Amino acid sequence: MSSKVRSAVKALIPTALFRRIEPYGHLVESMLWATYYGFPARKLHVIGVTGTNGKTTTSYMIHNMLVEAGYKSSLMTTVANGVGTDIQPQVAHMTTVSSRLLQQRLKQFTQQGAEWLVLETTSHSLAQYRVWGVPYEAAVITNITHEHLDYHGTFENYKAAKRKLFTLAGKHGMKLGVVNADDPESRDFADETEHRISYGIKDGDARATDVKLRPDGSSYTAQVDGASYDISCNIPGEFNVYNSLAAVSLGYKLGLEKAAIENGIASLAGVEGRMDTIDEGQAFSVIIDFAHTPDSFERLLSDLRKSTKGKLVVMFGSAGRRDEAKRWTQGEIAGKYADELVLTEEDDRDIDGNLILSQIAEGAERSGKIKDKDMFLVLDRSEAIQFAISRVSDKADAVVLLGKGHEKTIERADGEHPWDEAGEVRKAIKG
Repeated sequence: MSSKVRSAVKALIPTALFRRIEPYGHLVESMLWATYYGFPARKLHVIGVTGTNGKTTTSYMIHNMLVEAGYKSSLMTTVANGVGTDIQPQVAHMTTVSSRLLQQRLKQFTQQGAEWLVLETTSHSLAQYRVWGVPYEAAVITNITHEHLDYHGTFENYKAAKRKLFTLAGKHGMKLGVVNADDPESRDFADETEHRISYGIKDGDARATDVKLRPDGSSYTAQVDGASYDISCNIPGEFNVYNSLAAVSLGYKLGLEKAAIENGIASLAGVEGRMDTIDEGQAFSVIIDFAHTPDSFERLLSDLRKSTKGKLVVMFGSAGRRDEAKRWTQGEIAGKYADELVLTEEDDRDIDGNLILSQIAEGAERSGKIKDKDMFLVLDRSEAIQFAISRVSDKADAVVLLGKGHEKTIERADGEHPWDEAGEVRKAIKG
C-alpha cells in the first residue's frame, strides 16, 4: 500500500491490529499489480536470494555466472537492477521494491529479452506478500542472524519470513534450495524444496578447501560431488568465501560449465558499497561497506583486524526507526576490534541523533572505549568522515566507514538529502 494510505490507516487503529492486517493490504496491492502487468515473472526462471547479510554480493555473483554462461539474465538488488551488463543504480532505501515497481521492472526485463531473474528478496517483502505472483524456482540463503526485530517482533517470526522463500521455490520449476551448512539457523530450510544442496567451509555438499584470504580478496578450491572449481574472489573477507560458494553451489546444480562458474566469480571486480576500497593516492587504506547488523560487524571487523597492521579506525551509526536493541551490540563489537571509533548519523530520520550515538557509545564502553580518547561522537556524517580520515597517516593504518555503502540519500528529520559516501571520502582525503 502507498505510504499515504498506510499512514492514514495506521492513525485510525491500534498498532497491534495494524501490524496484523497490513500484510493483507500489501497482498491485495500485489495481486492487482501482477495482474495489471500480465504476470511477467512467469516468463522468467526466478532465483531468489535471501539472508541477513551477503544477499547483494551473492546475487551479483549468480547473475555474473549466468551472463558468463550465455544466458540473458536480469538482476534486482539493493544496489542496482537491469539486464545483462546494463545494470542501473537504485536510489530507493529498500531491497525488494514496492509491488508496483517490482512488476513494472519485471515487465521491462522481459521486453528486453531476459530469460532469468536473480531477485534479492527480503524478509519484509516475503512477510508483506510484495513478491506475490513471482514463481521462484530456486532459493538461496546466506545466513540468518538477529535483524529487523523492530518489524517482525521476534527472531522466530523473522526466520519464518525467510523460510517462505523456500516454500515458494518448492512449488515451481527446479524446486531447488541452496543453504549454508555452517549456519544452524538456515541449513534446515532445504527441507522445503525437492532438490537441495548445502555449502560451507566446515560442512556441506559443496566445500571450500585450501582457503587463502588476502587484503583484496580470496582464493580457494570448491569441491562438490567430485567436481573441482578454482575460485578467485575479488571482494575480501571470509564471509565472501561463503557468498561465492553459495553461487558456485547453485551454478553446479544448474549445470553451468566450469568456466562459467569460475569466470563468473572472478570477473566481478566489486559491488558498490560492499568492501569498496577508495584510492586517491593516500598512504592509508579506506574501505566503505554497507554493514549495519551486529553479525556483519563481527564478520567484517574480525577479518579487518587480522589484516590491519596499524591503527584501525571504524566510523558508523545506527538508523532511526529501526531495530533499537542492536545499537549497544554494534558499539560493543566495533569497540572490541577498532583502535578508535567515530560515531555518527546513519539515517536518523526523526529520532534524536545524539540519543542514538549515546546508546551506541554505551555498548562501546563495555569494550573499554573512552569518550574523547578513543571514541568520538560527531553527529554530522560529512564532518565525521573528515575527522576519521584525520586520525590516520601511516600506510599500515585503515579507516572503515560502515552503514551507508551504496546509498544515494541520507534520511534526516526534514526528509531525504542527496548523499555520496565515496564522494565525501574523496573530498576528505584531498583536504
